Amino acid sequence: MYFTIAYRTVFLYILIVIYYRIMGKKEVGELGIIDLIVSFSIAELASICIEEPDKSIFTSILPITLLVILEITLSYIGMKSDKFRKMTDGSPSVIIDKGKINLKVMSKLRYTLDDLLTQIREKDVKNLEEVKYAVLETDGELSVFTDNYDYPLPLIVDGVVDTETLKNIKKNDIWLNEMLKKNNVELENVYYAFYRNNSTFIIKKDELL
Repeated sequence: MYFTIAYRTVFLYILIVIYYRIMGKKEVGELGIIDLIVSFSIAELASICIEEPDKSIFTSILPITLLVILEITLSYIGMKSDKFRKMTDGSPSVIIDKGKINLKVMSKLRYTLDDLLTQIREKDVKNLEEVKYAVLETDGELSVFTDNYDYPLPLIVDGVVDTETLKNIKKNDIWLNEMLKKNNVELENVYYAFYRNNSTFIIKKDELL
């Protein structure tokens, strides 16, 4: 019995390490909602397999393998579909915009002032008034930009226009099309474009390694 438990523990440990290598995850902070669900489910299935040595090990290996395949499939879909990625992982939320705290966004996210002040202190920013932009990322991390650094607003991500950014910078599709034409680049060829200091910066897909 003890040998079985030891064998299953080592085997599942190696198997799960291999699976996580395949999924390409590094840190817990990098995991999205789906990733966390898969991680907790894998841990629970592995625990059941070890605690109940009378059951076949394949009763845990099969669902773990299916979960890994599901996670990889959903991650691939998320890479191809911006809407799906936002639906599963959410979108970054601007908590402080041009030095003003957005209470509506904070209330929607159930994000308190104490949460904001704590995370700002963790960024070694002593005074809230120093913050020009603060963005709550999808992993719960707060990105802080002081008065000396303008927040780069994502304009185009993998060929998809961020309409919210266009509204924030008071621009429209006509301006965007003219900007792309001026830079001699097609929308489909834009990997990432952001707007900062009244300027647009573009990274083309054909320039990537």
